[in-house]
Amino acid sequence: MVSQATHKINLCSQGIALKSLFTGYLVVVAIGYLMAIVQIQFTHGMADGELGLSIDDIVYSYYGNRSGSVLEAKLNGSMKLNTSEENRLKIINWVHKGAGEQSFNNMGIRTIMDESCVMCHNGSSGLPIPDFTKFENVAKRAETDEGATFSSLARVSHIHLFGISFIFMFVGLIFSLAAGVPKYLKATVIVMPYVFLILDISSWWLTKLNPNFAWLVIIGGGAMALSFAFMWVVSMYEMWIMPRLRSDYRDALLDE
Repeated sequence: MVSQATHKINLCSQGIALKSLFTGYLVVVAIGYLMAIVQIQFTHGMADGELGLSIDDIVYSYYGNRSGSVLEAKLNGSMKLNTSEENRLKIINWVHKGAGEQSFNNMGIRTIMDESCVMCHNGSSGLPIPDFTKFENVAKRAETDEGATFSSLARVSHIHLFGISFIFMFVGLIFSLAAGVPKYLKATVIVMPYVFLILDISSWWLTKLNPNFAWLVIIGGGAMALSFAFMWVVSMYEMWIMPRLRSDYRDALLDE
């Protein structure tokens, strides 16, 4: 018979060094997750001109606001605070008048762009944004807003698939050492992020084709966040709080 003194593989009974390693990773990843949520609020969350992520934000981001232009949508949304109200209305008025090159200079739009936009929107910024030092790039954004392009969706999709799945592999590996969670619940929670990651990214493409799929973006992203929070809380609890309450001699890897 195996003695209870035998070391078992679970979070509760690990040494301080391994717990510190796991904790450091979980804390940094949690901060990164929070920063991602903040970044979403300042990009997609301002698509309708109001702070806070809504269905309209998602529709405008992926399907587009096809009653107006990309430039107008940005000026009423995420770029609203980057210039004065007077300048913002001047640009929108220029768009409504046809966004011609001659009026671009005569109405002072070029001057506004130089003062408020090209500090970021230039070819040497290194940012994945259009170069507004060239009129043709400005004119293109003054056309009807059809949301994200298929090329941008492909670029962002493969980055998220590789990056987020890699993060959840390590979060799930740490959580798999939690002995206090029933094995089928544990397996379900570990698999959930991958299932809903695929759903989330698929819904971007579906929303690009039909705005009614925007709900799937919220469902996919919300389910990923819930599974992350559950794994994070349980892992931290079993590493630092459970050992103060009792010893754990179960082997998490063998589903004991």
